[in-house]
Amino acid sequence: MSKDVARAGRYKRHARVRAKISGTAERPRLCVYRSLVHIYAQVIDDTRGCTLVSASTVDPEIAKDTDGKKKTDQAEMVGLLVAKRALEAGITQVVFDRGGYKYHGRVKTLADGARKGGIKF
Repeated sequence: MSKDVARAGRYKRHARVRAKISGTAERPRLCVYRSLVHIYAQVIDDTRGCTLVSASTVDPEIAKDTDGKKKTDQAEMVGLLVAKRALEAGITQVVFDRGGYKYHGRVKTLADGARKGGIKF
């Protein structure tokens, strides 16, 4: 399978997921994007069309701690950080958007880290 075919499949899966879920002011959407090296998470209010909080492995707050750790451990750190920032912003519940990825590995670990940080799905 070529890279373009796999990417097109993920886009189709993400569009299918996005047709069913949407973030509101009371319950924004926690969106995950993963690249080969990094993982990113954003809490988005779709009614206003803005990002409320975000975290990633390139974030200066945790970038120094991610060196030498496995990608799943880094994803858990990002989940904890996005949960901490969301709670500071007054967000306690979110809708999880896996971004067309399987709920497995780094995506699942990020979600578990966010739950451990105090966010309810």
